[in-house]
Amino acid sequence: MADYREAPLATRPKTLDPNEYFNLSPDYRRAEAERAALRAGLKRQYQLQLNNPHRKELIEDPALNRWVYARANPYNHFKATKKTSLLGALFGVAPLFILYYVFKTDRVRSFNWMCAGLWVC
Repeated sequence: MADYREAPLATRPKTLDPNEYFNLSPDYRRAEAERAALRAGLKRQYQLQLNNPHRKELIEDPALNRWVYARANPYNHFKATKKTSLLGALFGVAPLFILYYVFKTDRVRSFNWMCAGLWVC
């Protein structure tokens, strides 16, 4: 635990934070156990449906349906944050300024060579 460094955009994992790992109230532990039991029950139900040799219908997975919908409609679920704004500026606007600078300096250098008589075709 001593060698772990905090990531700037991520929270510390629960297993590495001693305050959240060891100092849990009985109510919180009970709620966590209930959530784990619910997840296990849903997983078991899905596995039974998936491995049923006599099934004739499709298996509806609500999580997969939500994921497919979110992938098909990305702009409805886009959230502008500092990171996405910075990446948009970095990959959308910065290349335009860099290309402008490169072409402009090349044109000025070529023009100066032509004026000085150093341009050889």
